[in-house]
Amino acid sequence: MDDVDADADVTASESDGRTDGEGAAGLAEPAAELPTGEVAHELVREIAEQDRPVDASEVDPEADEESGDRDEADEDRAESAEADQADGEDRGEDRDEDRDEDRDEDRDEDRDEDRDEDRDEERRPDGEPELPDDVDYYDLDRETRAGLRSLPKGLAEMVGRRLIVAGRLIDEDPEEALAHAMVARKLASRIAVVREATGVAAYYAGEWQTAISELRTAQRLTGTRSHVAVIADAERALGRPERAVDAYRELGDADIEIDVRIELLIVAAGARADMGHGAAGLAMLQVPELNAAGSEPWRQRLRYAYADALAREGRIDDARAWFTKVLERDETDPLGVAERLLELDGVAWLAEPDETDEDVVREES
Repeated sequence: MDDVDADADVTASESDGRTDGEGAAGLAEPAAELPTGEVAHELVREIAEQDRPVDASEVDPEADEESGDRDEADEDRAESAEADQADGEDRGEDRDEDRDEDRDEDRDEDRDEDRDEDRDEERRPDGEPELPDDVDYYDLDRETRAGLRSLPKGLAEMVGRRLIVAGRLIDEDPEEALAHAMVARKLASRIAVVREATGVAAYYAGEWQTAISELRTAQRLTGTRSHVAVIADAERALGRPERAVDAYRELGDADIEIDVRIELLIVAAGARADMGHGAAGLAMLQVPELNAAGSEPWRQRLRYAYADALAREGRIDDARAWFTKVLERDETDPLGVAERLLELDGVAWLAEPDETDEDVVREES
């Protein structure tokens, strides 16, 4: 220890004896000897420790744990963000897929609806009358059903139902009846009973040319002349009475049902009256069937036509007598004979009476 203190005193003494000039040039000559051994190593460690960054764990041991927790939290948040982003992308893809599927479904539905509408338009063109729900195909008469037998079952039932409605409406609404018959015709134009029904409906609706065309086609398909009288009357309605007369002449002695022959005779006699030959028409009706017994519908119509012809020729008493014969043989009076008798007596209906109305009549002088 005495040696160390002596060395220190000598060093301090030498240092205090330096001039300013020696201090300035002290870089070349160190002021003191460098420490060696353990002292030197200790100094190096101190310098190194002063230069390195301070670790928070050296200041606060709990900081290390908090720092780790923060790092883990940061990692968790990063992972959560990545997961959310992935979920968002998945949801976006799902939404896109859903939208695409919805659009595809909408397009498919639209196409289906369009196809259904197209088929409906084909089956039910514009202006086609609605078919009532209570129409049963098996209400159709057996003969007409037999005429539809060549059609597929579903089509036959569709056509048959139209014919049923046409038959229901033919008296009260012949135009609507014709509309239903025309639908049946579009569905089955090569079926004779369909063309026949259309022709009859057209006749009742006053569509004379259509009636002629349809009934001629029906006769050609069946090889019969069952509607020759209706065709002749339609010709007469079109202002061509001579064709009705010719039709009766052409018939001659052809083998034809008696009711058809008598109907054509009545039409031809009326056509002769239209042409200004009333007496000739009256003479045409004086056939043996006129005075024969019986009350068949065709015979009753013959008697009615004869009475009407007598009235046109001014033979009122004879006309009244024949009208009375018709009424006596059928009191249901489907031909309206009672009204004709009142007309002959100078009474005319001002309005069509019904069950609740009182008779509205006018006396004519």
